[in-house]
Amino acid sequence: MHTAYLCLMDFKLVSEYKPTGDQPEAIEQLADAIRSGSPHTTLLGVTGSGKTFTIANVIAQLNRPTLVLSHNKTLAAQLYGEFKNFFPENAVEYFVSYYDYYQPEAYLPTTDTYIEKDLSINDEIEQMRLKTVATLLSGRKDVIVVSSVSCLYGCGNPDAFHATATTIKVGMQCTHKYLLYRLVDALYTRTELELQPATFRVTGETIDIMAAFGEFGNQCFRIVFFDDEIEAIYSIDAATGQKLSSLDSITLYPANLFVTTRDTINNAISEIQSDLFKQIAFFEGEGREIEAQRIKQRVEYDLEMIKELGYCSGIENYSRYLDGRAPGSRPFCLLDFFPKDFITVVDESHVTLPQIHGMFGGDRARKENLVEYGFRLPAAKDNRPLQFHEFEALTPTKVYVSATPANYELTKCEGYVIEQLIRPTGLIDPPLDVRITTNQIDNLLELINETIHKGDRILITTITKRMAEEMSKYLDRIGVRNRYIHSDVDTLDRVQILEDLRDGLIDVLVGVNLLREGIDLPQVSLVAILDADKEGFLRNIRSITQIAGRAARHSNGHVVLYADKITDSIHYAIEQSNRRREKQIRYNLEHEIIPRQAQKSGKGQNTLLGDRGEKRADMNVYPLYENHYEDAKAADTESTYITATDIERLIIEARKDMERAAKSLDFLAAARYRDKMYELEKLRRENNSVAYTPSNIGK
Repeated sequence: MHTAYLCLMDFKLVSEYKPTGDQPEAIEQLADAIRSGSPHTTLLGVTGSGKTFTIANVIAQLNRPTLVLSHNKTLAAQLYGEFKNFFPENAVEYFVSYYDYYQPEAYLPTTDTYIEKDLSINDEIEQMRLKTVATLLSGRKDVIVVSSVSCLYGCGNPDAFHATATTIKVGMQCTHKYLLYRLVDALYTRTELELQPATFRVTGETIDIMAAFGEFGNQCFRIVFFDDEIEAIYSIDAATGQKLSSLDSITLYPANLFVTTRDTINNAISEIQSDLFKQIAFFEGEGREIEAQRIKQRVEYDLEMIKELGYCSGIENYSRYLDGRAPGSRPFCLLDFFPKDFITVVDESHVTLPQIHGMFGGDRARKENLVEYGFRLPAAKDNRPLQFHEFEALTPTKVYVSATPANYELTKCEGYVIEQLIRPTGLIDPPLDVRITTNQIDNLLELINETIHKGDRILITTITKRMAEEMSKYLDRIGVRNRYIHSDVDTLDRVQILEDLRDGLIDVLVGVNLLREGIDLPQVSLVAILDADKEGFLRNIRSITQIAGRAARHSNGHVVLYADKITDSIHYAIEQSNRRREKQIRYNLEHEIIPRQAQKSGKGQNTLLGDRGEKRADMNVYPLYENHYEDAKAADTESTYITATDIERLIIEARKDMERAAKSLDFLAAARYRDKMYELEKLRRENNSVAYTPSNIGK
């Protein structure tokens, strides 16, 4: 929101490390290929070889805006933190789906069941999405956007978003009423209470505004009028109203990506009414009176809401009219906000590209039923994700990054692949150990105990979500500190769980498919793969290779596959691992390198948690989870203090875990979390000014 936003900056890579091993060659080859105009380039880099660092060096050399595309939110959050560390002076943004929970609208004709849309929006992620769009529209070139495939879904017309942004300058001639109208058009809400994001408050000739998102730490502003002139602009404290600094100008961006002008809305209403009459006539012509009456009632209600409020529930189904697009044309998406010379980095391309391929078909099948049975106008089908050929056309320069590139990438690159097999740490691929499933849980528990006593962490991968939850509950009952992670866990909670594993608050993490590609966990020395012989998507050669790679950042990394037969995938995974190990060992001997433990990428990798406004306690602070290991208790000789703020946070987290355990019908765990919450609340009541230590709690 500052005028500094218009300054053109170069990328400045900040790192205490220099490219080593085969990184310098990979960086040079990638940069040369992109400079020469190559549309497709593949980087085959083993886990822990520093692929992100290589890409960061390429970005710094080429100095072009970059989209980093990831296939899941957890990995996107990690990449966001890493690029934030590499480019602290540049714009690194985060763009993922803002739904914590999303049930799309659907109709099942076989059972005559209509399922209404239900969703829960994460306000923090919504603000990050808005900030991403505003940054791209600002004209900056030093922009890196880390995104999930959410960037391929409709997100409004860039021209409309830009048109509803308001730039305010000191000395500008502007009436009080005009600015209020501009704020309302940008979907800001007037309030007389405490300011929240995307709200404003009017007091005489003064307008206090809290922007839809924060920028450079500023989010709340005071506009002071003198007659029809803006006399002053201040950055203020949202809670106290105290002036923090004087500003020359600010730019206020809309509070929603789906924003448009009043003229566009009026034109859209006319077109919607016209198409409604045609659809009613179509149903009546086929003798389908129920469908004709249904579509008439639903659309007329939506039109009334749009006329009165400017929006309605499910307004995205009318996006074609609001965007002014022709029938059948693709929707606008985040890619339309990028400059033309941007680079697309497809991280873990062997998973991300198939995901992009499948998005359109699934969405179209659901929309066909809604249109066919009179729940939506045919224009609803034009609110969709991009088709794969549209994605290809909008991303002319792509770099595919994967430890296991698929046939598509290899074909596009005509077999030319840039390999990066040597790790800067000198670590070699972990050995793969196949064990029979008889007594596998007992065997696994022995390995877990051995690993925990060494101070290391464990990952366990299962076939289904239910198995992950049951395994987690079993480990709870026998006293192993653990959590499970899968797609039903909230986005930011997944990030927090991974951070808890790194910090030692838990020892074991159980997952299904989120513990595969790219997750940076150098503390993990044991990876256990259950049902390794169940051939399929979750246990093919690429999956096994990727899962095994989670142990590749530890000097004593070890992978155990529980299987009763050696499948082709297991055979090929072991064969490829042995080939890489041979090359890595030979390189270490030639260069006299002693393998060393990998370190976490940068400091404060999960910047996302910092953006969220949470301060994590140090790993010595009393954890939320009970420590069941007596030797660990005996080793705790330091008295580490917990602040009142930490107590509040632990109470909230204990309550969440209690509710989660109760929902899973694990009432013993729920009772433990409840008791812990009560103890923390008792300490809070006793004396808020007293410092608390781990030894106070539980006694």
